Amino acid sequence: MKAIGIILAGGNNRKMRELSYRRAIAAMPVAGTFRCIDFALSSMTNSRIQKVAVLTQYNARSLNEHLNSSKWWDFGRKQGGLYVFTPTLTAKNSDWFRGTADALYQNLQFLKESHEPYVVIASGDGVYKLDFGKVLDYHIQKRSDITVVCRRMPENEDVGRYGQVITDEDGRITEFDEKPMVASSRNISCGIYIIRRRLLIELIERAADEERFDFVKDILIRYKNLKRIYAYQMDTYWSNINSVDAYYRTNMDFLRREVRDYFFRSGANVYSKADDLPPAKFNPGAEVANSMVACGSIINGVVENSMVFKQAYIGNNCIIRNSIILNDVYIGDNSVIENCVVESRSTIRPGSYYVGAPDDIQVVVEENERYVL
Repeated sequence: MKAIGIILAGGNNRKMRELSYRRAIAAMPVAGTFRCIDFALSSMTNSRIQKVAVLTQYNARSLNEHLNSSKWWDFGRKQGGLYVFTPTLTAKNSDWFRGTADALYQNLQFLKESHEPYVVIASGDGVYKLDFGKVLDYHIQKRSDITVVCRRMPENEDVGRYGQVITDEDGRITEFDEKPMVASSRNISCGIYIIRRRLLIELIERAADEERFDFVKDILIRYKNLKRIYAYQMDTYWSNINSVDAYYRTNMDFLRREVRDYFFRSGANVYSKADDLPPAKFNPGAEVANSMVACGSIINGVVENSMVFKQAYIGNNCIIRNSIILNDVYIGDNSVIENCVVESRSTIRPGSYYVGAPDDIQVVVEENERYVL
């Protein structure tokens, strides 16, 4: 595919609450053994994109460790590769990324030194599978300047968290509202764009000269009547992790067979950095129903309708229901966890009781010293 990929993975979201204190949203664990950014990276490698840059900023240590080698996603080794760019202090610049357009501007040399005619830009907080080759074919067919991947959301979904678009009969975007107070459309932007590389350089340089820093507001919305901006409609699974509720719901979706089959048994694969861990162990007396348990975990109690990530320990007589247990969590005996997300490396004392509500998921962060329990 004649395109390079850029993944914007530097942002933070207060709606993630305690879950974003330790890591970037793109590094959030998903579906037992994956990270959120794996889905964008996998879609790019499956689309034969050989050269990908990830722009990181906020709390990037965990994300940078995850991206320490391109071999997990098999990006090109001679003429391509995986590049990780963070804000850099120079004689001319002492700012962090002030927005998505500014992040691209501070790494403009990467675009100028590339030779591919097109650029695929994606956010690092989406969970999906997408053939970017089909999007590029649509882009060329429509003679579009910018193509925005969009999805029509169901009636029960809150669309106020997304950019909303209105198109004409040909698919050209005529209106673009970024997170409006009153919904103007149920057709939302997925934060995925295709644009010609030289045009992107021109627009980014112009925005920097005018001290404009946001790609959506200062390029897409500003140029919607001046450039040919089209919407590519996506009709498969897509989720955006932009709040605790969205994160919880996305992981719970993987407990449904049709979602697991879509991601892991049909079409292109989803790749991730592999850990050398033993398979999950279920001791006598353990009861597990409609749950996913990742490698390295040890289960002694009851686990129902839950997602247990890597190297978790569930003690005797514990009850875990409708919850997400992140990596390296120790849950002491006789504990009850329901409607919760338990942060990584938390140590839950024996006899603990944490119960949230289905519409108000509780985030549990405990840093007790496990070795004195």
